[in-house]
Amino acid sequence: MKKNKKAILLLSSILLVLIILITVIWIKSGKKPPSYECTNFAMGTYIQQTAYGKNGEKAAQEAAKKIGELENLISWRINDSDINKINSAAGSEWKTINPKTTQLLKTSLDVAKKSKGAFDPTILPITSMWDFGGDNQHVPSKTDINNFIKYVDYNNLRINENNSSASLKLHYMGLDLGAIGKGAACQEAVSAYKEKGADYGIVAVGGSIGIYGSKPDGSLWNIAVRNPKKGENQELSIGTIEIDSGFVSTSGTYEKEFTENGVTYHHLLNPKTGYPVNNGLVSVTVVCDNGALSDALSTACFVLGKEEGVKLLNEYNAEGIFIDNNNKIFVTEKLKNHFRISDSQYSILNNGVK
Repeated sequence: MKKNKKAILLLSSILLVLIILITVIWIKSGKKPPSYECTNFAMGTYIQQTAYGKNGEKAAQEAAKKIGELENLISWRINDSDINKINSAAGSEWKTINPKTTQLLKTSLDVAKKSKGAFDPTILPITSMWDFGGDNQHVPSKTDINNFIKYVDYNNLRINENNSSASLKLHYMGLDLGAIGKGAACQEAVSAYKEKGADYGIVAVGGSIGIYGSKPDGSLWNIAVRNPKKGENQELSIGTIEIDSGFVSTSGTYEKEFTENGVTYHHLLNPKTGYPVNNGLVSVTVVCDNGALSDALSTACFVLGKEEGVKLLNEYNAEGIFIDNNNKIFVTEKLKNHFRISDSQYSILNNGVK
């Protein structure tokens, strides 16, 4: 538990620094509008918000409320959540759920199908065994993984949009929306900013960031891309992405990891093998106009690797940044002119691809 709290506090500090960095870059470029900043805890992490304009406080408070409500619907750890109900009824019956949950499951299934299972919302039987960030994180036995990997199959997740219900076909199956939930939370926050009349705003939830509205001077937002490497002499970020609005999600090996018998294991698991992905990537950042989608795609692209990941991004008209363990960066075509490196230890591998 102490290790888990330290990890959460470290993540919170990093998110706060990133928010400050974004704000400072803006302030240096022009006026500082009235703003409201707040921090709250949900979805296993700290939520950092800055909402601008006379309605900023009201908008940020509504965003926090919406994120809390979303967590109560989609967290498998919360009793009586929609996801907990579906998991508890696996192999037996359909469960009526909130339409918001149904839509998130629909997005999850779409990404699962198009990524050919690189992203799979039914991965709970495996993630629960590894227990990354929990009190019992450890390497599961090969026997356990072999016994339960067969229950990871998105094809056995069924949803009915007409009556907003869902079911899992087999007993022992389970849903874990951890790889899409934080992006969805950013989307809820952005929705609240619009609904409550904020002029513009930014929210950070774990590895996902949501941007609402344009700055008065017309300049772009600068979103820091975290340095995936650790060490006292490492820069916090490797560069920035310039965007006018939308969502940015990053999946990296640094987010959750532990060392056992001299080997370090990260939390980005391949749903087909049950083990951490080992393809040379250390981080994937995705930019698109949908929060949940940006989150799911960052995970799917990490599992797929650069070549197949870029193909998947093209299907969703999304852009991405792939960073490998040799400090090489691959940037997709439409993003290449909006990404600036600030760390000399890294270099761009390409001039972008379509």
